Order: sequence, then structure tokens, then C-alpha cells
Amino acid sequence: MESVFKHILSLIIISTLFVSCEKDSSNGNSESREFIVAFQEQSIIYENIKEDREIVMNFSDVAEEDGTVEIVFHEINATYGIDYRLYPEANNNRLVVPFKKGTRTVSFQFKNLIYPFDRRDKTIQFHIDKVNYSIKEPSIKGYSSMVITFDAALGGVISPNLGGPNEENQVYVDLGGIATYEVKRDSWDLAFFSGNEHVVKLNSSIYMAAGEFDSVNLDQVTEGQLESLKQSVQIGTFDATNVKYIDFPDGDLNKTAISKVKNEDNENKVFLLNLGFKPGINDGVSVGSVNVSGESRGWMKVRILKRDNGYLLQYARLNEKTHQEVLITKNNAYNFQFFSFDSESLVAVEPSKGKWDLNFTVFTNTVDQQGTPKGSYGFSDFILHNRYGGVLAYRVKMPLHNKDYYKSFSKEDVEENLFSDDLRTIGSTWRDVANDKILYKDVFYVVRDSKGNFYKFKMLSLRDEKGNRGFPKFEYRLLE
Repeated sequence: MESVFKHILSLIIISTLFVSCEKDSSNGNSESREFIVAFQEQSIIYENIKEDREIVMNFSDVAEEDGTVEIVFHEINATYGIDYRLYPEANNNRLVVPFKKGTRTVSFQFKNLIYPFDRRDKTIQFHIDKVNYSIKEPSIKGYSSMVITFDAALGGVISPNLGGPNEENQVYVDLGGIATYEVKRDSWDLAFFSGNEHVVKLNSSIYMAAGEFDSVNLDQVTEGQLESLKQSVQIGTFDATNVKYIDFPDGDLNKTAISKVKNEDNENKVFLLNLGFKPGINDGVSVGSVNVSGESRGWMKVRILKRDNGYLLQYARLNEKTHQEVLITKNNAYNFQFFSFDSESLVAVEPSKGKWDLNFTVFTNTVDQQGTPKGSYGFSDFILHNRYGGVLAYRVKMPLHNKDYYKSFSKEDVEENLFSDDLRTIGSTWRDVANDKILYKDVFYVVRDSKGNFYKFKMLSLRDEKGNRGFPKFEYRLLE
């Protein structure tokens, strides 16, 4: 089935995403004299369609008369009328979709008839065959074909919703499933690794930090004893030594602020936690600026012990003489189990480890000044890849004077020796951090997901159409 499917996909014309083709005819652009029709999406994941799905096609201009779009479709292991149905009804693998004067889009309905799914090897590919329109010359450009499949998505454009200038959301992206998952970035504090090792990570998106205190009795540690350590366990002090209070930003689990949990209880010391900051507010933020840090979230003292297939977390406020305990069990379907001190419970954060590739987030990184290390520092608009789920990435700098390099880049061009698991591989390297108005137009990335699929990935914008931060946009393509 895979070879047949790849043959079908080879028929799909992958070109620039169709957004708008309204151009000045005085510049000699023939597209202003054309009526262009293209699918809005290049592919849709079949398992995301439980009942109905509207399939939309965009026009380059408002229709000046009634017309129709004729679509042909091809099936692999799928049968019309048994597995799915189209509205308007199709006949002999051809669908005629009417549109009205004054409209800018047209659509047809895909109705799934096999949920729960009986098998996962079905594919339906649609191709715009003809546009019946007389006012302007009809033209089929952009996404002339689209596919509904259980396999990895062919690509598309995604706009993660970080929530505006305060970037209150972390957004996880599943490239293969064309899906995003939002979570409030202050909804969790600690991440407990579900792999073989016993490792605990901090929530770097709210600028948390942790420092070890020389005691193994949480209840006997007083706030006064921790006062001196509090002065050091901070983010953004421009002191190179404060890196030891954060999880090193490359993601290496051997370099976490909270040391690996040891086998014997009496070897695991107390840690002081700086709980970072709440997200700021969006009101009153000037256009193009961010306000990612609000009120302080306070402090906590913790001690973490190893238990069968999990952890025992002991925690208390600094002035408390007794502590709370919670047993946290590993779940191998996820990279981490997440705990919130606000709810005093486990909370859902990441999708399962095979269901996401990228994470758009605020992040605690390191910074230097003219080559001199200056310790930890907070970055907004950061992009992480799913290192612990097996996702890898590398950065590509396009050759000079070759504007078509990204478009022509294929699977054969992938250099697998360049892949990196460093969480900063994408990071903020797609923009000028000192001047947030500037995106590097000569940079893109290659991402290999946990299933072995290769994608090329390029940032399109940092802000929305009004200039507000917290609304990035990117495009990506499956490499074949």
C-alpha cells in the first residue's frame, strides 16, 4: 500500500501556499486577469474526521458570476458509499461543486461512514480538474490536489496561538497530524521523567530555578536558613554562575538543576524552588512588544525520593514545618508526568510522546555579551523540538542568490549527520533577537519526527496582521 500511496502523492503539485493572487496588472502580472482556484488545505488526517468535514477551496477574487468546480478523485482501499460519501453527490469518481456570484470560497462535504475505523490504510485523493467560469480565465494553481489519509500530512501552514503579547500559552504541534495543543504555561511546575532514569525538570517557561540546600530533612529547613540561597536562585542576574540553578537549555537530562534522584532516601537533599512568574497581562502592551512576566509566584522547598516506577514528592512552603507528599507514577506513553503546586495534583500538559513534534513557548536560555557568558536569561517566541520523543532537527542556511532553494529542497538533500537533539536547534535562530521585526528569510529547518518522516519547516511571521506578538506563523512540507 505504501508504494501505491507514494505514487499517488507524487501526482500532487506542491507549490507555494495559495493565500491571495490580487496583484497590480500594471506590473504585467497575468494572475490579475485569472480566476485562480486552489484547495485551502493540502492534506487532512483521516482519523481526525469522526463524522463530517468541510473541504474548502479558495478563489483569488470574488466570483463575478455563478460557476462550478469539477473535481476528480481516486481511492485506495476506500469505497464511495460504503466508507464515505460526498455532498454534493459524486458520480463515476467526479464531483461537480457549484458556487455563487459574490463568493470568495466554495466547499463540499466529506462524510465519514466508518467510525470507529475498521482499518487504517484508506486514502482518497482529490484533484481540481476544471473550473467553469467565463468572466476571467480560470486557472488551477497552488494546492491543486489534496488528500485524506491516515499517513503523515503533506504539510500546510499553522498559526500557533500563544495568547498575545503575554504569550500565556505553550503550544505543542503535531506536524503529521496538522494539530496544535494549547496549555497555560503556568499550569504546571515540575516534570517527572517517564523514561528509565529518575529525573525532574523545572518549568522554564515561567523562569523557574532551583538550588540545593545541605539537608535531608524538609521539615527542619527554615525560611531564614534559605534566605541567602534565595538571592542566588534567580533568572536573568547576568551572573555566569547562576546557570547551575536552571535546567541546561540543551535538554541534557544529566544537567538539570535538581540533581538526578538517587537510590537511597538519605542521599536526596532539599531543594529551594523559585516558582518564577505568572504571565503578564495583554492590556496596555505597545504593538510589537511582549509582557511575558507578571507577578512572582513565590517559593517552595521540596525533596524528591525514588519509588518503584516513580517518585515521592515532598513539598512545603518555606515557613511551613510539616510537608505534603504525593506519589507520582511513570507513564511510558508520555515523556513526563507534570505536577502543579497550585492544584496539588498531576495535570495534563504534553500530548503523548509520539503525538507532537514542536513546542512554541517562552523559555529559559543562556546568554552571552560579546562572547562573555552572562548566565540564564528568558526568551520569548522560542521553538523546541520533542527531543525526548525522538524528534531531531537541524538548521539550513540558504545559498546566496538562490530564492528557490527552499522550494526545491527534497528528501535527497537531507544531511542526516547534521541532525541534533539540542533543544535550541530551532530556538530563536530564525529571527534577529535584538530586532524582533526581522525574520531571517534565508533560514529554514529540517525536522525528523519520531516515525522517521522528514519535514522542511520555515517561519513566515512573528506577529499578526496588526503587529501584535504572540501569533507566529510557519509553513512546512513533508519531504519525499
